[in-house]
Amino acid sequence: MNKITILLIFALIAHLEVQSQDNLQQDIIKTNQGDLTITFIGHASIMFKFQEMIIYVDPSSSSGSSFENLPKADLILITHNHGDHLDAKTLKLIVNDDTEYISNKTSFGTLAKGKIIANNESITMDGLFIEAVPAYNIKHLRNTGEPYHPKKDGNGYVLTFGDKRIYVAGDTENVPEMANLKNIDIAFLPMNIPYTMTPEMVKDAALLFKPKVIYPYHYRGTDPNLLIELLKDYPEIEVKIRKM
Repeated sequence: MNKITILLIFALIAHLEVQSQDNLQQDIIKTNQGDLTITFIGHASIMFKFQEMIIYVDPSSSSGSSFENLPKADLILITHNHGDHLDAKTLKLIVNDDTEYISNKTSFGTLAKGKIIANNESITMDGLFIEAVPAYNIKHLRNTGEPYHPKKDGNGYVLTFGDKRIYVAGDTENVPEMANLKNIDIAFLPMNIPYTMTPEMVKDAALLFKPKVIYPYHYRGTDPNLLIELLKDYPEIEVKIRKM
């Protein structure tokens, strides 16, 4: 066995080890300020990398993924305080002394750190413009009659990466405020009942603001391919299915 062959074998082994550490799907989005890498961690957990900045949204073990081998966070966004979105044990795996947080008010009560932004407020963190969008239930209610996600509590977030606007909706239904969203390039829309939306409700949400791309997420128990069929007559809206 010659030296070149040995080096190729070691390179292959190293590649397989990297793949086995996380085995997570990624998409790379071109922006006018460099590449945006989206890592689909699972369920409601997403990671963005942009200009060497690492941003997590709702990192939680409910994703079914381990965070031990993922990079430390520069910024963590929490949409609301349910355990599949706010997970203290998972946060410990990805934070360092410089990690910053943005959350809604009830999540701040658990975190006791970071910055609170309410629905319709915005903030700029390290050059990243972030808007908070209402996220709540109208139709899906608990046995007590209370919504799973009450109005004026949880956030969705619109993040601006260069010339691309990314909407991560959080746990919500197709609420009227979505009609106010403008120029959304990518939308992460939740699709599981009774907590968020049916595929039909996701379609209605998409038609309110017409994102260029939809990634269904938080879709446990729902077939995300149903959304492709529902939006087949709207070629201007692309549905991309990733393992979430």
